[in-house]
Amino acid sequence: MSTITAAAVNDLRKRTDLPLMDCKSALVEAGGDPEKAIEILRSRNAKAAVKREANETAEGRIGVAIDAAKQQAGIVEMRCESAPSAKSDQYIALTNDIAKHVAAHPAKDVAELLTQPFGTGTIKDRIDETVGLIREKMIVQRFTRLTGGVFGQYVHHDGTVGVLLHCTGTGGNDEALRDICAHIAALNPQYISAVEIPGELVEKEKAMAMAQIKEDPKNAGKPANIVEKIAEGKLKTWMAEIVLTEQPMANTAKYPGQTVGQVLQKQGLTATKFIRYKVGATAV
Repeated sequence: MSTITAAAVNDLRKRTDLPLMDCKSALVEAGGDPEKAIEILRSRNAKAAVKREANETAEGRIGVAIDAAKQQAGIVEMRCESAPSAKSDQYIALTNDIAKHVAAHPAKDVAELLTQPFGTGTIKDRIDETVGLIREKMIVQRFTRLTGGVFGQYVHHDGTVGVLLHCTGTGGNDEALRDICAHIAALNPQYISAVEIPGELVEKEKAMAMAQIKEDPKNAGKPANIVEKIAEGKLKTWMAEIVLTEQPMANTAKYPGQTVGQVLQKQGLTATKFIRYKVGATAV
């Protein structure tokens, strides 16, 4: 039987970040062969993940990664069982690793993503390693990859909300883009510009505004053109609630009197798409 030295155990721990006792037992089982020990640990972690398949994953965090030089970016929602685990260094590192991978590698769905190579194994192996550390079920809930153009990103301090913004143009700076993404995280707009709103929805909202105006005794006897202007004002207010470029910047101290659209224009950018993920939400 091979003698398992403390140095060998420590070296395996550095390579896997798994507990010392787990590393030692794997080395013993592998007869001192570190590569075989890693395969044993992966197998154990995979089995541990299977045991937790039925567990609920209500917590998690959002990861965003941007490679400006290659004009590619990714956002991912990772799920786990508990809030403390979602805030752990190991889980944060896992989320960031997968976000970077998503940015760099196209995948049509989660199933394909899990089988993609990562390091000496796969993305699934990378997740299972963290399962072995934290002892909780972990899954990739959803992800999006964007390419070309200019990107902005923001992740809330607790990791539960994240935004990836895609723009076209030649300007822009990271600070302004981050501020816009933080705005999106806070206000959750539904559209980038007013032209994206379905026409029937606009007509429905305008009809509701007209009805409210006519029902108000203060507006009795007002000319039709005045009623129309009041309705247009209500419609503009409504659009500012749901359209990104129409909204005043949330950070009013830094951007007094400026809408998101105006800030983008000053940066020489046009927003084309944003992805807003919130842990536990069913849609962006």
